[in-house]
Amino acid sequence: MSAPRPVIAVAGLGIESSTFSPARTEAPAFHPQRDGDVLIRYPFLAPGQPLRAAADWRGTLVGKALPGGTVTASAYAELSGELIDRLKGLGPIDGLWYDIHGAMTVEGVDDAEAELLARIRETVGPDVTVSTSMDLHGNVSRSLVHLSDLITCYRMAPHEDAMETKERAARNLVDHLAGGGPRPVKAWVPVPVLLAGEQTSTRIEPAKSVYAAVEEVEAAEGVTDAAIWVGYAWADEPRNRAAVVVTGADRDAVAAGAERLARGFWEARHDFAFVAPTGTLADCLDEALASAARPYFVSDTGDNPTAGGAGDVTWGLREVLARPEFQDPGGPTVLYASLPGPSAVDTAVQAGVGATVTVTAGAEVDDRHAGPVTMTGVVHAVRHGDRDAQTEVVLRVGSVHVILTRLRKPYHHEHDFTDLDLDPRAADIVIVKIGYLEPELFAMAADWKMALTPGGVDQNLVRLGHHRIHRPMFPFDPGMPDPDLTARIIAASNLPLDGSGE
Repeated sequence: MSAPRPVIAVAGLGIESSTFSPARTEAPAFHPQRDGDVLIRYPFLAPGQPLRAAADWRGTLVGKALPGGTVTASAYAELSGELIDRLKGLGPIDGLWYDIHGAMTVEGVDDAEAELLARIRETVGPDVTVSTSMDLHGNVSRSLVHLSDLITCYRMAPHEDAMETKERAARNLVDHLAGGGPRPVKAWVPVPVLLAGEQTSTRIEPAKSVYAAVEEVEAAEGVTDAAIWVGYAWADEPRNRAAVVVTGADRDAVAAGAERLARGFWEARHDFAFVAPTGTLADCLDEALASAARPYFVSDTGDNPTAGGAGDVTWGLREVLARPEFQDPGGPTVLYASLPGPSAVDTAVQAGVGATVTVTAGAEVDDRHAGPVTMTGVVHAVRHGDRDAQTEVVLRVGSVHVILTRLRKPYHHEHDFTDLDLDPRAADIVIVKIGYLEPELFAMAADWKMALTPGGVDQNLVRLGHHRIHRPMFPFDPGMPDPDLTARIIAASNLPLDGSGE
């Protein structure tokens, strides 16, 4: 008679939260899925897939929000409370897959993911094995490593391996439960470096080589998984910095692997550079206009909603609309994505496609850099039903096609534009609130630059005003001495955590 399949619960909340944005994130932004709907998120847990058959998977609650502002205490209490209640209703489980991002800031809570996992552990008991999957822009505290038995993160930025990472976390958990051995050894090394994702893309060196070493370490005898976290630069919390964790059965192997990866990251710190040429927005527009490359993409980086920006900073759009080259409808075709403006959207929808309207939008959340912008233009398109934006309209102002949304939305895919009767490939200039270009846009761009614009995710980290991170920290303290990169062996989750905090 075959052994019963292990029972594994799936739970987690995920968001990047910028503490430098005035925005706040409420519970509906997480679009929580529950029970069986949780499993639909993951193709490798579809019926008939080998991993699905290897365990009895039980969804509880998983919610993922667009990056944004700090999560309100009430939203966190509501979602985490429901997650715990659903876990209680499952009965005994053997394992739990904790699917998070790792950069969630909650009002009044410094280490929200570890705090939630501690509550989960109180609910399910000390004998349950936990495997945690994260974004490489998450933050890894000693407590989070202690409470997890297995932990891993993405190895690519942009995150083309997101689903592969989640599957690895789930498979590692299944394999460990099937093996029945002791809990893995965990070696953690905090690395005092805090850089923006746009400076640490694995498309280019040195991150390309730094991350290539992860698979080499993982391949060593006695190692189960290896991971490097860049950390999340736009939150001001003690846990925020780069980190390395290696897990496995062999203490010496995991320690040596963790120290190798930590040294590689630290030694490369001065070599990290922006993934694309940078400049002021004016410089980027000048170069785009002078270039023959089409389409020419410009990233409006300071208000990037996928890094935690409020999305409604008007500074960049004001600069674009003021350019004389774009005043006439016959000028260079410019697409601008995007700006939230609920009342502007309502006006455009009521007027209909082809109508000329005057609307005001933006700066309802983040008005520190510019106030609301008023525009007169022709309604080019209207679209309802978007998961994030709800309703989108395109307003042609001169030769600029401005995408306005009811709620903020990232524009990462070609269909985000073509769904609005816009052809980004035929445009002269495409300006997107983003950092590094996501894969589809990167492949489409004939050339591109990153504009260093103001906002809640300003790329100039030193001027943002961090005061709660551990110091010294690079690049805030460029002349700092070499840190202690010795591997810290973290106690198993069913044992007390040692008292040395970092």
